[in-house]
Parts: sequence; structure tokens; C-alpha cells
Amino acid sequence: MTWYPHQTVAVVVEKPDTSGPPQFLVVEELKNGRVVFNQPAGHLEANESLAQAAVREALEETAWHVELTGFLGVYQSESAATGICYIRNCFVARALHLDAGRTLDTDIVRTHWFTLSELQTRQAQLRSPAVITVIEDYLGGHVYPLNLVRNLGRA
Repeated sequence: MTWYPHQTVAVVVEKPDTSGPPQFLVVEELKNGRVVFNQPAGHLEANESLAQAAVREALEETAWHVELTGFLGVYQSESAATGICYIRNCFVARALHLDAGRTLDTDIVRTHWFTLSELQTRQAQLRSPAVITVIEDYLGGHVYPLNLVRNLGRA
């Protein structure tokens, strides 16, 4: 069996026009029979860039059309349950508009706008520790220009 890391994308989306602590778009999803919380996220598909995958996953999982505004970083983790290595490429995006009639991916239960503290109270239900880490990095100002991620196309 050939080993390879799973390339994923995730998107941190802050709710626009809120007073009080920032709220972030979160999906409640079923994973291996458990309800877990995560950023809109998923796997890179054939013939798409990381940026295209991030926008697509946000729409498929939340029905929100988003515009990428920055790159947060690359996060490597290993699943304790499966041993799978995940490389999470995390973007920051602005929510543009909700497509309220859109059907979400089948494993998505619903979407939420949560503050960091609301997510911290759900740590046992987070899909990954990266859910908190990427929001902390975002709030700490660790956002980089989108041109840090370059798509060179086919070689």
C-alpha cells in the first residue's frame, strides 16, 4: 500500500456586521456515526486549485457563496483513529450571499455561526483540534496574501 497525505482545504469565514465577539461559520456534520463541528472543509479534487476547492467546499457545505481574502496557513495533523495524515490548507473568506434554497452535502446536519468561546465549549465534538487553532491564528492576525498560494497548472 502506498502512503500519501490527504490534501484538504478549509475556510474561516467571519460573520459580517456583528456586534460583540466575532462569529464564525461552522458546519455540524456526521462523521463515522458522530456529530462533529468543523469549518467548511473538504478534499482537493482533480483539476482544481486549492482556492477553487475552498470556494466549492464552502458552497457545498454551507450554501454560502464566499470570496477568498487571504491564506491562513498549512496545518499538518494525524488522525488518532485512522493514522491518516491530513494537510489542511486554510483560507480566509468573506461571506457574500446565502443560497437559501441550495441542498447541502448529505453529511451536513446544519450550519452555525459560533464565537471562539462557543467552539471551545464543544471541544469534545470538534472534528479536529485545527478547528480552534485556525480561528486563534486568524484572530491573532496571521493572515497572508492569497498570492502566497500559487497554482502552476499542468507541467
